[in-house]
Amino acid sequence: MRNGESGERGALGPHGTTRAPEPLRVACILDGTADAECRPPAVVPWLDGLAGERGDLALSVVDLAHYDLPPRYAGHPAGQLHSFTGELARAEGFVVVTPECNRSFPPQLKQAIDLSYDEWHAKPVGFVSYGFGCDGVHAVEQLRSVFTELHTVTVRDAVGMDLRLTDEKFPAGGSIYSDGLVRAAGALLDQLTWWGLALREARAARPYVA
Repeated sequence: MRNGESGERGALGPHGTTRAPEPLRVACILDGTADAECRPPAVVPWLDGLAGERGDLALSVVDLAHYDLPPRYAGHPAGQLHSFTGELARAEGFVVVTPECNRSFPPQLKQAIDLSYDEWHAKPVGFVSYGFGCDGVHAVEQLRSVFTELHTVTVRDAVGMDLRLTDEKFPAGGSIYSDGLVRAAGALLDQLTWWGLALREARAARPYVA
């Protein structure tokens, strides 16, 4: 077993009852380097609230704005790179929150992704994307290709937000998180949790071979 994973599912409790698995550890990777005015307001607290209502996953935030990452991978990660890769290693799944920039995702996010390798293996990845005049679908499609190379499983459903439309719909400052976005986030978290628990068991049973 690696990274302290128990791999238990349906273990028996003290009275012979089935014990629920430990909550899935999910890292929410936020491209905090982007202009705050160009991000959906309170996107991380919104996701954290949805996760907290479920009880089967625990969300932690990995904000790229808090890390001074090197331009290239070091043979022996130290300092903030060591802290960053440690967060990825502890996680059992990921939600990547990204803007769309010129039909792609930001270079800071690509830099952060490329600075790790083993830490991504055999874990699920979901996406929350946004943009002005688009919902980030082009950024997500490119990220799916990147994460395939890193031996992850990207979940089918994603959450996409067109910030221009939400500004028009809520000119007085109401919540942009409509029922449709809540349902989309629920589907994403459902799939992320299913794959995360299944891959937890698989990694515990046998080491992943890249």
